[in-house]
Amino acid sequence: MKRFMIIAAALCLAVAMFAGSAMAGDKIKVAGIYTQPIQQKWDACLHKALQKAADAGEIEYVYSEKVSNTDYIRVLREYSEKGVALIVGEAFGISRDVTKVAKDYPEVAYLMGDSFGPRGSNLSVFDNYIHEPCYLMGMIAGKMTKTNKIGMVGGYPIGEVNRLFNAFMAGAKSVNPAVEFKVSFIGSWYDPPKAKEFAYAQVESGVDVLYAERAGVVDAAREKGIIAFGNVNDMNKEENGKDVVVASALWHMEPAINHAIELVKAGKFTAEDYRDFTMMAKGGASLSPFYEFDAKIPAEVKAKVEETAAAIKAGDFTVEINDNEPKSTF
Repeated sequence: MKRFMIIAAALCLAVAMFAGSAMAGDKIKVAGIYTQPIQQKWDACLHKALQKAADAGEIEYVYSEKVSNTDYIRVLREYSEKGVALIVGEAFGISRDVTKVAKDYPEVAYLMGDSFGPRGSNLSVFDNYIHEPCYLMGMIAGKMTKTNKIGMVGGYPIGEVNRLFNAFMAGAKSVNPAVEFKVSFIGSWYDPPKAKEFAYAQVESGVDVLYAERAGVVDAAREKGIIAFGNVNDMNKEENGKDVVVASALWHMEPAINHAIELVKAGKFTAEDYRDFTMMAKGGASLSPFYEFDAKIPAEVKAKVEETAAAIKAGDFTVEINDNEPKSTF
């Protein structure tokens, strides 16, 4: 009898372990809620990372795009009530309402783009921290400019844009103290014609390098015969930047998304700041290849950029996070 009980207990333990393993491997339902079309590159980074997890069989993925802030909370609540385990989205401008939803649905995990910190037990936050490759781009730009005047065209002067501009400027200054900057914000996240006009004006002021934080700037650089640097996506390949875009600061949301999925599956999701998962050390940011510009960048500059990138990843060099609005210097 004793032997039978031992065998039975062992079988029960094996079944339990198998069941636990199966549960850990099961798909979870994940929803993405985007305020812009998924073609807009900020939301595209989230969408691509989630779609990649879906293609790998890790999650069942559904999403809504072009959801206005006035309708966002309704959509957020609808997904929260439909058995979704994890919701990825944006809380900019509606942080207080999103916090309330998360509190009302403690069994749901929320990973939201947000300027504020994590809240409660189930609201984690992330933001765009690609300032490190922006610093590296600035180093290259500072050595490639001939007029010592660099133009920068962005959407809005908010933290997630300001920190990129400030890092780019610091990188350029580190190799060329004489460089000056013209900074413009177009007041829109997607208005290529307007961004193009602002870029034209900057070129007229004497800049011979442009930082294209917004779509439309690369086209202006091409028409004016100058070089540009890209932002978030690979603008050399994805925004007609061949022979124009030297390099782009890339944002990869896969590390953050995969971390969240893993925690939800393990039943260990808690409120935390995902900042580190969007930086270079964890693979959340990188500098694109130089493509056709590889032979045009001075060898000593490439060596210095490579050395600095390695130091950043190793934690031996820190690029300052400066969210203050950058100003033109000429």
